[in-house]
Amino acid sequence: QAQLVESGGGVVQAGGSLRLSCAASGRTFTGYTMGWFRQAPGKEREFVAAISKNGRSTSYADSVNGRFTISRDNAKNTVYLQMNSLKPEDTAVYYCNSEPTVLRGGAARPGDYWGQGTQVTVSS
Repeated sequence: QAQLVESGGGVVQAGGSLRLSCAASGRTFTGYTMGWFRQAPGKEREFVAAISKNGRSTSYADSVNGRFTISRDNAKNTVYLQMNSLKPEDTAVYYCNSEPTVLRGGAARPGDYWGQGTQVTVSS
């Protein structure tokens, strides 16, 4: 059974950094675009970043562009999200997603597979 497991969340002060990981098991996701989404309390889930299957193409939401970096290690079947210069408004549960459809304008439609999420809290 396909499974995505996120890790690396936590509590950090504004301006700090965190690195999230998404480990895939049960099937290989190396042939697919992978992405990160997040959901803050009382808000809808939103796109954060996506990376192509070979890692050569990335897309970001305008709100994180220049601060977050998505990467992947296909040998480890793992996707990462390096988050720098964190702001309180980045506080959310972050979800790994397989096969998102990247749209124009820094948006994406999610695919079918989700991880359980990892909490990121940024204090001011």
